[in-house]
Amino acid sequence: MRFIGNKESLAPKIYKLLTKHKIIANANNQSFFDMFAGSTSVGRFFKKRGFQIYSCDMLYFSYCLQKAYIENNSIPAFQTLRNYIKFKDNANTCLFEKTSFCKVLEFLNNLEPMQGFIYQNYAPSGSKDLHIPRMYFSDKNAQKIDAIRTQIQLWREKQYINESEYFILLASLIESVSLYANVAGVYAAFCKKWDKRALKDLQLKHIELVQSDKVHFCFYGESRECLEGLQDSQSKIFDMLYLDPPYNSRQYAPNYHLLETIAKYDNPAIKGIAGLREWSEQKSKFCNAKTALAELEKIARYAKYKYLILSYNSEGIIQKESIDELLKPLGTLICEQIPYPRFKSNNKRAEKFVSEYVWILKR
Repeated sequence: MRFIGNKESLAPKIYKLLTKHKIIANANNQSFFDMFAGSTSVGRFFKKRGFQIYSCDMLYFSYCLQKAYIENNSIPAFQTLRNYIKFKDNANTCLFEKTSFCKVLEFLNNLEPMQGFIYQNYAPSGSKDLHIPRMYFSDKNAQKIDAIRTQIQLWREKQYINESEYFILLASLIESVSLYANVAGVYAAFCKKWDKRALKDLQLKHIELVQSDKVHFCFYGESRECLEGLQDSQSKIFDMLYLDPPYNSRQYAPNYHLLETIAKYDNPAIKGIAGLREWSEQKSKFCNAKTALAELEKIARYAKYKYLILSYNSEGIIQKESIDELLKPLGTLICEQIPYPRFKSNNKRAEKFVSEYVWILKR
């Protein structure tokens, strides 16, 4: 999915650095805590390579993705649900073997449209009484989202699906919605003209799940508080504590408010042209230049870990020199620089490449 600071393309390079510096000894016996999980791309990458994963984020839609991709270890069977719905024999959601997962997605894709909260507030016809009707989704796709989200919730309440199946279906919806939203990248604003992809009929995508024989853990809340609570209760020392915090002043909660609302489906009070939900409790201290370095120090100095791995953009609000000065007294420090193309920059004078700094601190 499109996500600010997504490390999907950088994860293999970070892994290569850790291998180069012999940080990865035996993945099967090492733990990896992704403290700012976001889209879970890093956690998934390291889970595939045998690590035991812990992950956390203060956004609920990220928690849904974590429950599906990180904590879940198998392909859902939907055994109980099969007793209550009839699957179509000609289900064609997947090009490969029609598993129960594929058939459930096909069932959801064919639900009758419903004019629920998303249609009423984020589609042009549903919000036509506003001074500027919202154009996040086409009328048809907004109604499909409402129908699918309502059905998933009903199945869970009736216990037709278990917790793991519930979050897998939510993750499928969250991932799919991103492909049809009429936005430029984030949800802080909608496009005033229809993007071609937003006019296509929404279809739930089959997400790739990572099978594993380890028990993995994910958490919903402020990352440092989750880490401290976990370590206080279990005296857990992580082999690798991975930090990929926000690096500029753009708060994630308002930029992804609509995914948050679809994930929670809690009919929140909303306001403004964009229809923002209340997000004051989801502010990250890393998005403020005055508090970011202090927050990093609290984690680096007091957390229990063997290695701290910090990934940070070269254009971040914390200066590289300040991070060097903070981390050097805490142990053996390595800093590597990974250049990569600037994301769709419209500034012709800007450098075509930016860098990701990766600090590796041996405690």
